[in-house]
Amino acid sequence: MNNIRNFFTCHVLFLLLILLLVGCTSSANDESDRETPESNDGLDSEEESVESEESNKINDEGGQLESTTDLDESGDGDSKETSSGETTDEKSNHTGGSGEDDLLSNYSPEEIEYARVWLQLGEIKQVDELNVKHIPEGTPLHPDDHTSASYPEDVVQLAGSRLVAGSITYSSNGDGTINVYNVPVRWDGKYPAGERFSKDIIENTDLVQVDPGNDEDIIALINVLNIHE
Repeated sequence: MNNIRNFFTCHVLFLLLILLLVGCTSSANDESDRETPESNDGLDSEEESVESEESNKINDEGGQLESTTDLDESGDGDSKETSSGETTDEKSNHTGGSGEDDLLSNYSPEEIEYARVWLQLGEIKQVDELNVKHIPEGTPLHPDDHTSASYPEDVVQLAGSRLVAGSITYSSNGDGTINVYNVPVRWDGKYPAGERFSKDIIENTDLVQVDPGNDEDIIALINVLNIHE
């Protein structure tokens, strides 16, 4: 009887031990199952963090590269503009206007105008003397003819020392142009006196654009000016 009881007790204890082991194993498996997703979540989170950092790094490097490119392009543009500006300035320093200011700065605008007009329209360009006569408004074109028409404005008459050099009678418009009166050098049978003839001259003046001319030739003429008041 005692043996049966002991045998039964041993089997019960053995079953309890098996159940206890099974329970522990199941609990361990459950905990392992719970920990594995958490572990995977943490790994995924770390991988996403790394990828995010790498993406940010790439974006930052791309932004820096674009900024550098923009800066280089901007710098090149400034350089071109500066170079263009310097080229323009250099060109302006070598223009005829700058040289003209230097060579003709010692002469009056009127003297320069007389020389330019003669240099362009005179029969003989190089003369020993260039006479300048100012004729006021109302003066007859032919002083020895009482029927002659009169100048409607102040005019200037340029003439060489000899008749063959010719003469030029004009008024200045102040804008680089002049009104040329085709008054003859000598009044004779070819150019008869009379009101009609003188009126035709006044009514048919020529508008002429005065050329700048060569500075050295202009100075040479200025040096032989003989201005009559």
